[in-house]
Amino acid sequence: MSELTTLSTLAVSAFLAATLLPGGSEAVFAGIVALQPGLAATALLTATIANTAGGMSTYLLGRLLPRKEVPPRLAQVRRWGSASLLLSWVPLIGDALCAAAGVLRLNWVACLCWMALGKGLRYAAIAWLLGG
Repeated sequence: MSELTTLSTLAVSAFLAATLLPGGSEAVFAGIVALQPGLAATALLTATIANTAGGMSTYLLGRLLPRKEVPPRLAQVRRWGSASLLLSWVPLIGDALCAAAGVLRLNWVACLCWMALGKGLRYAAIAWLLGG
C-alpha cells in the first residue's frame, strides 16, 4: 500500500471515529506505526487533524441546534469550558463533550485547540507505547 493510501485510510478512519458513527482509529494508527515506523510522525499529524475535524463536525451539529434552555447535565461542561474538550478522545463521552460545547456556544477556536491537544496526546501516547 502506498504512503498516500495508508495516510488517507488513517484520515478517513480518524475522522469517522470522532463523529457520532461507531469506530476506532487507534487500531489503524497503531498498525501504521508498528508496520511503518518511518510514518509515525506523519501518521500522528494526520490522525490528530482528521480526528479533530471529526470532533469539530460534532461541535458544529451541537451549535446548529436551536438554543433554548441549557439542560442541567451540561453544567460540568459549562464549568470547565472549552478545556473539557481535552477529554474529547475518550470513548462515548468524547462525542457528548463535543456536542455539548456546540450547544453551549463555547468559543470554537478554544474548542479546536483543546480538542486537538487531547486527541494529539492520545495518538502520541499510542506511538510512544509502540516505540514509534
